[in-house]
Amino acid sequence: MHFNIYLDDETGFRLKSLAEAEGESRNALIRRALKEWIEFHSDSKSSGAEKSGWPQEVAAFQGMPDMEPFESHRRNLIHPAGDPLA
Repeated sequence: MHFNIYLDDETGFRLKSLAEAEGESRNALIRRALKEWIEFHSDSKSSGAEKSGWPQEVAAFQGMPDMEPFESHRRNLIHPAGDPLA
């Protein structure tokens, strides 16, 4: 499928520079970027995961049942004597 897109000059120059550095054509970089974007957004919609940017395995992690909750260690923290930012 063929179609045209229009980029602002800065984006076009950056794309050209990156393509040269990668040893690929601008079209190849655009195809790769679109494929990755579509796969990411298709996966997150089909799985019901939030668009958090995290992989599905991380977003769906529910913890380890035999591990003490992280928050339970807060009781051992020592409060600062004064405002640390003052």
